Amino acid sequence: LRCLLGLERLQSGRVTVQGRDLAAMGIAEAARQMAYVPQDTAAVFPFLARDVVLMGRNPHLGFMAGPTEADHRVARDALARLGIADLGARRFHELSGGERQMVLVARALAQGSRLLVMDEPCSGLDLGNQVRILGVIRQLARDGYAVLLTSHLPDHAFQLGGLAALLKDGHMQGPAPAEGLLQPALLGTLYDTPIAVIRADAEGRRVCVPLMPRD
Repeated sequence: LRCLLGLERLQSGRVTVQGRDLAAMGIAEAARQMAYVPQDTAAVFPFLARDVVLMGRNPHLGFMAGPTEADHRVARDALARLGIADLGARRFHELSGGERQMVLVARALAQGSRLLVMDEPCSGLDLGNQVRILGVIRQLARDGYAVLLTSHLPDHAFQLGGLAALLKDGHMQGPAPAEGLLQPALLGTLYDTPIAVIRADAEGRRVCVPLMPRD
């Protein structure tokens, strides 16, 4: 992710986005192609949530230019699309963790990029907010967005489907379909603890359970 975001240089190989070398793109052009959703973001100033979303329009602004009414409309539409228009007038730092994460996703949508890079978007959230965020991500994927997401919880890969990869000590297995890759033996090696993968319901949805040793 740090290489994708331009924070680290590649030691070998290259990254292409829409067939173009990422290293050859300027910062603004790369931001128009790819939007980043962090785990959370510090609120240094008491911005309104709608202003945080509006910041997603920065890659589309000229030098020293301010946002236009069209940019404000894009930001409002992004909030409305996620069902959080009512949060727009609230201070970002006063929102709950789940609400802040939804605002950060709205900012990425306002950026207009079709590739969303998400770094543990459910980190620190309770189960209810995790389900809400994952539901939004799954719908965005169905709407044609490409989503690259990291998570410490394999259950998230089961919930979202698509392709998954396991990363440990700099070595990656996959990508491959999540249902086939996330098997007990591989997960046990990944987490250095026994893992059971069980069916959660009649529809065949699966969850991972770490097995603690008996006393």
